[in-house]
Amino acid sequence: MKRPTLPHTPPILYGAAALAVLSLLWSGYAITDLMQSGRFGLSVALAGDIGWITVLWAEYRGITIQIKSKSYSAAPAGWAIALGVAALLARHGHDVGGAGQMYAGPFVVLVGKIVWTFALAALRDPAALTADQEAEIAAVMRDSEYEARLHAAQLAGVDRAADAEIARIRAEARITLARDDADAEIRLERIEKLREIERRSPLAISTRRDREHSEHHRDQIAIPTLPPVANTGPTRANTDREQPSLADVVREQIAIHAENADAVRSTLAKLPGANPKSVAAAVRRARSQAQGAYN
Repeated sequence: MKRPTLPHTPPILYGAAALAVLSLLWSGYAITDLMQSGRFGLSVALAGDIGWITVLWAEYRGITIQIKSKSYSAAPAGWAIALGVAALLARHGHDVGGAGQMYAGPFVVLVGKIVWTFALAALRDPAALTADQEAEIAAVMRDSEYEARLHAAQLAGVDRAADAEIARIRAEARITLARDDADAEIRLERIEKLREIERRSPLAISTRRDREHSEHHRDQIAIPTLPPVANTGPTRANTDREQPSLADVVREQIAIHAENADAVRSTLAKLPGANPKSVAAAVRRARSQAQGAYN
């Protein structure tokens, strides 16, 4: 959270900055000289100084560390680094100049740490929230962010499930459509086949009936008919042989006339001496035989 800036810089900040520079110079020299390892010793001194400055910045920003649901500020870490550097300076003073320098060596570092504690307090806004309050606000914001992201993840899961269901429905619909297309093609082929059968059926039936009628008519014609022997005289025998038989005339007339009465009249006209009752009976019998042949 961004802290509000102060209208002016507190004067204590200048003294704290000067002590910080002095402490860095003194600790760098003393630790390097204590270790007597050149650049390696200087790197150790710089590490302590950089760590101290970094912790000062963390204290100013109010940064805390969460450990097992508890918040810890950076101030203890700053004091731990300061005390460690002070111990190294005390050892250096003991080795180089005796007890006086041993006690005076850490003085600069400890004074600088104390001054920076007051400087940081002066830099803080009195109306600013405390670390616990900011932690509580951060927790609320964190929980709300968690809820929002969880809801978004759930919506994304629902969308993915919906997409999968839609894909499954579309696949099943394609299968159903393919089956309908196949059924429609088969039905059309059946309808076309039935139409072809209907087109060919009258010709086949009429051809079969004409063939049966022709065979039956040929059989009827092939049956010999003996003329009646009424007179043994030569003139009467020749006349009987020249006159057609009743059966032949009847078959001829029923083939011409659709009505039995017309066929009887035509037969009597061709055979004037024939008995009308016999002619009528012959016409009916021939008509029945002809209809049976067609059926």
